[in-house]
Amino acid sequence: MCSPWLWPLQLLQDEGLNSALPDWLCQCLHSWWFLLPLVMLLVVAAFIVAFVLLLYMVSPLISPRPLKLNGAHVVVTGGSSGIGKCIAIECYKQGAFITLVARDESKLLQAKKEIEKHAINDKQVVLCISVDVSKDYSQVEYVIKQAQEKLGPVDMLVNCAGITVAAKFEEVDVDCFKRLMEVNYLGSVYPTRAVIPTMKERRMGRIVFVSSQAGQLGLFGYTAYSPSKFALRGLAESLQMEIKPYNIYVTVAYPPDTDTPGLAEENKTKPLETKLISETSGLCQPEQVAKVIVKDAVQGNFNSSVGLDGYMLSSLTCGMSPVTSITEGLQQIVTMGLFRTIALFYLGSFDSIVRRCMMQREQLKKKETRLNK
Repeated sequence: MCSPWLWPLQLLQDEGLNSALPDWLCQCLHSWWFLLPLVMLLVVAAFIVAFVLLLYMVSPLISPRPLKLNGAHVVVTGGSSGIGKCIAIECYKQGAFITLVARDESKLLQAKKEIEKHAINDKQVVLCISVDVSKDYSQVEYVIKQAQEKLGPVDMLVNCAGITVAAKFEEVDVDCFKRLMEVNYLGSVYPTRAVIPTMKERRMGRIVFVSSQAGQLGLFGYTAYSPSKFALRGLAESLQMEIKPYNIYVTVAYPPDTDTPGLAEENKTKPLETKLISETSGLCQPEQVAKVIVKDAVQGNFNSSVGLDGYMLSSLTCGMSPVTSITEGLQQIVTMGLFRTIALFYLGSFDSIVRRCMMQREQLKKKETRLNK
């Protein structure tokens, strides 16, 4: 059967005109159908390149406008130490007015002194409010109202208040599960609930939830901590869909282990398995993490991650989370398969760590039993 691509040549042969054609033209007609797949591949490749270039051109037009921090009012919960304090400093360096919210009044005053050293003009103010953001919503609403009366409407809220407990599931006190949900989840719900009405009226604002890489995947020893951080993701996605029409953007930050007083306290009781697994992602400095979070919040990015591991985790766990730009979505689509392959090796190594630690403990018990006999 004659190929449909050669029907013109067959027609000429039937008419006895084939000899009138040059040899090179006959060869081209015979080989054309072999070249067709290559031509189609080149067309598809050209289309993809053009599509990607178009995305890069259109993306800035649909992304939110950056928030100007100069003169803005930024509220930071958990701002007396660690990442929260560094975020406050980073915003203050850019001309923001700061309200620090935390429980320990003495730590708040010390943080206030540190932050004020970074002022860029003499109009900036650092306001300190001592309150437990996880206990009583009416009290949280009241102090937020006070802060807005003194420094103006809240332009950006950073929910950084949180605590960590690392221990095996059966060794965690039952009340601890409740406490972590109160501080890490409700401690972000209450301040957010207090600032949203004003942000909606003004048609602008930023809400930041500081989660953790343990809020992207569950790890050994974090059966109490991880769920409280996972909850922030669900809150952020639901809230973003509600408030996006009002030009309010949510950012969820997933920092890795960071050199803070909270981590030092956590390491005192952290299981060996958790330590070994955590070491695979290294240790970040709070100043570095703060710069990334502030940058992403200002840009209105939904996900905020640090380093290559953080980027991979965010792409792997993006699910149905919103994207700030078309290019971000395209990057997630392209890298998903590769990152999933890498993640399987990580999970295998984590399981290996857990099994190895278990075998070492069992061998130690057997040895102790023999010595006691």
